[in-house]
Amino acid sequence: MSSVVPSSPLAVRGPLVFQPVRRQRCAVCRSGPLRLLVLDEGRPRCLDCADLAHLVFLPRGDTALTRRAREESGLSAVVVRFHRRRGRYERQGVLVEPAALARAEARCLADAESRARRRERDAARRAVRDELFVAAFAAEIRRLFPGCPVERAEAIAAHAGARGSGRVGRTAAGRALSEGAVRAAVRAGVRHVETPYDALLMSGVPWREARARVAAPVEAVLAAWRMRGAEDEPARAEPEAS
Repeated sequence: MSSVVPSSPLAVRGPLVFQPVRRQRCAVCRSGPLRLLVLDEGRPRCLDCADLAHLVFLPRGDTALTRRAREESGLSAVVVRFHRRRGRYERQGVLVEPAALARAEARCLADAESRARRRERDAARRAVRDELFVAAFAAEIRRLFPGCPVERAEAIAAHAGARGSGRVGRTAAGRALSEGAVRAAVRAGVRHVETPYDALLMSGVPWREARARVAAPVEAVLAAWRMRGAEDEPARAEPEAS
């Protein structure tokens, strides 16, 4: 069964093209199923009927090439697809004129070396910022949990703040070193390392039940870490009796 794709989900310059989630046929020529479509008053049209079939698809991923291809192309369109789990439309790439893509590729090839050097410099700057952030996060852990061993604080901070991980350290609260975010990172670190939580999950125990089983050991470790002078003898939770 076909379904009508909602109209214009994003504010973009030029035509908007959809990668349909369900099978669609063109309302004009009845061709299909359509790999790409344009909406005309809520009705799907194929690229031929929308006068866009002469364009070529450039997938997302290379920001410089995409930008230059759109600059070179007299006509271009943004291609989007609905992500069900996230509940939003996401860009998949663009449609551009073949000659424009060729010119953009030539421009990118001409300055590839300089852009590579710039990426290396940017990566080095990000690495320094990440190192400083992890150090600050670890210091905040040690402030809130003075008994936490230095190496554990550093390991928890590095894990929570790993770039691209989506963990608590990469959230706005984490970047701001909010107390709630730091405590959440420490609790998660204790759960995974100082308790048998991971082993319970591997044995088939549902995660809610596994968390409930290790709740007391986690609190015991946190209570010990809140006290000073616990560095010489790291607190570890004893496995619960089955």
